[in-house]
Amino acid sequence: MLRVLTAAPKSRAELAQSLGRKGYPERVVTPLLDRFEDVGLVDDTSYAEMLVRTRHGERGLSRRAIATELRRRGLDEETSAAALEQVDDDSEVDAAHELARTRLRRTTGLDRDVRIRRAVGALARKGYSPSLAFEVVQRELDREASDGDDVDGPW
Repeated sequence: MLRVLTAAPKSRAELAQSLGRKGYPERVVTPLLDRFEDVGLVDDTSYAEMLVRTRHGERGLSRRAIATELRRRGLDEETSAAALEQVDDDSEVDAAHELARTRLRRTTGLDRDVRIRRAVGALARKGYSPSLAFEVVQRELDREASDGDDVDGPW
């Protein structure tokens, strides 16, 4: 059990599920997990906060996608909601813009509709709503076009 915890942090539900798969009865698992919580080896609140930070900061996932992952990992709604407060609207939009810029850089030279479709699809896979994805991609394409105008400038 400790080997599982040292490999990567886990939620209480994930640990209970893992022990259940290995055949341990619930009457053994529950007190063990209670003790792990008491000594700080299992902390769903810290785990949820860490997941939100890494998934949003490193992978650019939206709050919706992160919430889905938190539920999948067995974290309750209250813990998930508290952890998701770390991501405000502005940081979510900023992450969407960064993802759109990255995707659009990869598709330079392709037809505009293809670029839009690919960038919006990438944002959708990260959990962003279609309306936000289209808006962000349009803004980034407009910014790209205006930057291009400045380069051609006075020559």
